[in-house]
Amino acid sequence: MNFQKYLDLALSFIERNAVNVIVAFLILIIGLWLVKKIVKITRKVMDKRGVDITLQKFLGDLIGWGLKILVFITAISQVGVETTSFIAILGAAGLAVGLALQGSLANFAGGALIMIFKPFKVGDFIEAQGYSGTVKEIQIFVTKLNSPQNRLIILPNGALSNGNITNYSEENVARVDLTFGVSYDTDIKQAKEVLMKVLLDNPKVLKEPAPAVKLSELADSSVNFVVRPWVVTEDYWTVHFEVLEATKLELDKAGIEIPYPHQVEIRK
Repeated sequence: MNFQKYLDLALSFIERNAVNVIVAFLILIIGLWLVKKIVKITRKVMDKRGVDITLQKFLGDLIGWGLKILVFITAISQVGVETTSFIAILGAAGLAVGLALQGSLANFAGGALIMIFKPFKVGDFIEAQGYSGTVKEIQIFVTKLNSPQNRLIILPNGALSNGNITNYSEENVARVDLTFGVSYDTDIKQAKEVLMKVLLDNPKVLKEPAPAVKLSELADSSVNFVVRPWVVTEDYWTVHFEVLEATKLELDKAGIEIPYPHQVEIRK
């Protein structure tokens, strides 16, 4: 009995609003088809621009669901359903979710910016947020680094995208900055020749840009030289350690003293 009553009401509603129901149905069918096409085109554009595949999928789904909701609201409004309260409920729910997930949304936005503008990529050695390491993985919310000590570092993308980032791998060549101090009794010209010889004898030190040795400071107990070899970025730490070792050996061979604190024992 009740079923027949509801069926009669439904048929009566359809009869009175036949045109609107047909229009709503067409809006729904055509709208969903257009949404599918728009999402497909959007993903193709992102793919051509090199946007990360994870971000492509997430943004594609986000755009798709947003447009589907818009199509659904448009369709039901065509048959006379009041949508003002429905939209208000969606807005309130969206605000509540946004406030609850404020940190996560900031990290998502940061991840999107990193994937779009690419200040670094997987395999780059970077310094950020007080940490340094090789980029292991870029996720939508966090970025994972592998430290020189082989420790996993997880940085939230929100803070990472808004902070300073030093990318040591972006350029093909890098300058190694070293400072060496010698005694005030040392012949400056001889010291510079010894330091330059260390650089020229190292096959990993580039000829162009040319390495440099300059007197930088007359300190309290030493005459300090800055030593600046240029290297292929991948050889940075190798050259850093090799030049340190070779410099000590060559200065010792030349009889040039490297000042260091002395302790004098006074006996009574």
